[in-house]
Amino acid sequence: MQTITIVPMTDAGGQGAIAMSISSPSQQERIRRLNDTLRTTFISGRVLLTACVRALDDNQRAMLLQAVSGFAAFTPSNDPYGEHDFGRVEVAGCGYFFKIDYYDLDYRYESPDPADATVTARVMTIMREDEY
Repeated sequence: MQTITIVPMTDAGGQGAIAMSISSPSQQERIRRLNDTLRTTFISGRVLLTACVRALDDNQRAMLLQAVSGFAAFTPSNDPYGEHDFGRVEVAGCGYFFKIDYYDLDYRYESPDPADATVTARVMTIMREDEY
């Protein structure tokens, strides 16, 4: 049985590297809300699983996806901008990262406004930490 590794984008939103450092509290809240939607539901963007994650058996992969969707341990260390775009989870003794990145709608450049879902394509990558 093949597991789906990319979820089609139905909505989008996010942040860019430049926007992170200059975002206002309202932008930060919108970005956080959009990120939380993708992370908790796996909709509103694309979800990419690396080769090591795809190689997991179905039960372990399901446990990993559940751990990512339930992640709430955001701290200043792993979430310095308060936008919920990165985290680390552990499943069966192995560490994994998730990272959300933000592109224009053609996936060529950084999003022009990461807080605006109408101009941003969100991509969450889930990887085993040694793949980083």
